[in-house]
Amino acid sequence: MRMFPLALLAALVLAACGGTQEAPAAATAAATVAATDTAPDTVAETATETATDAAPGPISGQRTFVIVPEQSKASYVMDESFLGGALAKYGIAAGNSKTTGGTQQIRGQLQLNLDDLNAALGDNSFTVQLNTLASDQDLRDQWIRDNGPRFNQYPDATFVATAIEGAPAAYDNGQEVSFKLSGDLTVRDVAKPVTFDVNAKLAGDTLSGTATTRVKLTDFGIEPPNFANTLTVEDEFTIQVDFVAKG
Repeated sequence: MRMFPLALLAALVLAACGGTQEAPAAATAAATVAATDTAPDTVAETATETATDAAPGPISGQRTFVIVPEQSKASYVMDESFLGGALAKYGIAAGNSKTTGGTQQIRGQLQLNLDDLNAALGDNSFTVQLNTLASDQDLRDQWIRDNGPRFNQYPDATFVATAIEGAPAAYDNGQEVSFKLSGDLTVRDVAKPVTFDVNAKLAGDTLSGTATTRVKLTDFGIEPPNFANTLTVEDEFTIQVDFVAKG
């Protein structure tokens, strides 16, 4: 910019001397030199300011995988004992059995640092719509929606992960890994700490696997069903999430 006053002075002197044809050319030449002299500095300063103001980039290796509901499923596995009255009432013979119910109404994401799977977690959470759980008995499904757990009143269960443990330091594409994912599970507005055992594999942009944990109905204020001479249900049961997530 220090060249600009000199160029202006030269133009005024030439104009005062009557050089009407030469003055514009001289002024133009001087202005061109001034612009050439200052432009690189101005561009460099602007680029520096832009880089300084830009938001920081993502953590190296961190990737987000969004759960695909159509390819995922959340299930419960419970131990039930059917008593003598179950045959007449439900057509089910007396004996012990494992009952499973599930739903694909699951949404959420997994955010992992693939450079170090044990690094601090990003946003890892998923939500399951409990009042869409379906088993092999419509009567059971309707009962847990309207009675007992009353899942129509408390439709969502949400898990928010807070820590990962036991993951390998290095990872190869397509390799299956096992680790523990700890966090808070909220059911019927009651939050409890739980730990999922996870087996997962990343192939390209697809993260797939299974996460399981054991919890108790009473932890969330649910009394285990106990129908005289018909049915009893164990307090402790398994939650299993089979997931496919895209990143």
